[in-house]
Amino acid sequence: MRALVEDMTGDHPARPCVIVSNAPESTGITWAQERGIPTEVVDHRPFKGNRTAFEAQLTAQLEPHAPDIICLAGFMRMLTHEFTDAWAGRMINIHPSLLPRYKGLHTHARALDAGDKMHGCTVHEVTAALDDGPILGQATVPVLNGDTPEALAKRVLIQEHRLYPAVLRRFAAGDRGLLMLEN
Repeated sequence: MRALVEDMTGDHPARPCVIVSNAPESTGITWAQERGIPTEVVDHRPFKGNRTAFEAQLTAQLEPHAPDIICLAGFMRMLTHEFTDAWAGRMINIHPSLLPRYKGLHTHARALDAGDKMHGCTVHEVTAALDDGPILGQATVPVLNGDTPEALAKRVLIQEHRLYPAVLRRFAAGDRGLLMLEN
């Protein structure tokens, strides 16, 4: 989120209109507030077992800010097709693998366990299917001998901070073409 916001300056075709978190203790909320960016918190815990109610509250917090694009960043919640359909073509996410490989969690360990020589991250449009949707960009990193999931995650994160802002800039300008970045 910080990398996205910090890139949205100058001739960037987008500006942050609100930062929303499902975690009240999020340091990103404090960071955004310190920069004068409106914030909202919709704690998912009171909605346990009722995604529809959670998403209705999320929508109620988003709509007054009229976002053109929603960028998920560290938002570890499954979304229903009703929510994703309402924002279809306007919601993007970053995932720490070279999709379609390793949807879901523990992507770095899974890449290492599989003996992959390359790993990386993907920005994609959000659909109701887990870590699915049209791929907008990917960035790669080599898997090194002796890599641990933590070491690999650190190198992938560096690429995430390059890739996501670059894809958002293009997406906001109407370019949905595939962007490939190499390490």
